[in-house]
Amino acid sequence: MNRAARILLVDDEPSIQRAVAPLLRSRGYEVDVVGTGLEAVSAVVEHTPDLIVLDLGLPDLEGTEVCRRMRKHTKAPIVVLSARGGESDKVAALDLGADDYVTKPFGPEELLARIRVALRRVAESETPELERIEVADLLIDFNRHRVVRGEDDIRLTPKEFELLALLAHNVDRVLTHRTILKAIWGANAVEQPEHLWVLMAQLRKKIERDPSNPQYLVSEPWVGYRLVGGTAL
Repeated sequence: MNRAARILLVDDEPSIQRAVAPLLRSRGYEVDVVGTGLEAVSAVVEHTPDLIVLDLGLPDLEGTEVCRRMRKHTKAPIVVLSARGGESDKVAALDLGADDYVTKPFGPEELLARIRVALRRVAESETPELERIEVADLLIDFNRHRVVRGEDDIRLTPKEFELLALLAHNVDRVLTHRTILKAIWGANAVEQPEHLWVLMAQLRKKIERDPSNPQYLVSEPWVGYRLVGGTAL
């Protein structure tokens, strides 16, 4: 992306607006600020942001409903801000198309890092379809269905490779349990998370050097999984 990325900040708290908007502008982003869900949907249509930072606790509409409406008009990454303790709100937003979430209170560098990752992922998706991806010393070759860690070939079952490939095509993005179950086993499996737990445990035993402390296949507690830190080749 050669021009400055345009970010839409959707939050009704003046303190967040005063803190986040100048922070983003200081890093070279163009920023539009709105305080309601209806204004957010209109701004998406009118201004075509490259990324949206969305608070779930808005005065007029539920944040998840705002997310659903915005997804009708844009594929731009949505980074959710949430002060809510319940994981169900985060899961609902992610299932409706959000890309990541940051829990309030948050550090500015954490928010900036999530934004950079989301924008990088968009830039990579605009290039031809990936043939391979590297994550640290892990190489995933999609065409050959081959996984290499250092000098070692890692043998995966078809389902294990399918799970790894799904996460790799969404590198650094949180995928909910429901999203993964639907993609791999179909819509009828979304209420059977034990399938995913078993498959992830098997995959970690083969991929991770220490499965009890995973470095690649990271859990987002009660939400889902993400594959951390990829580089397209």
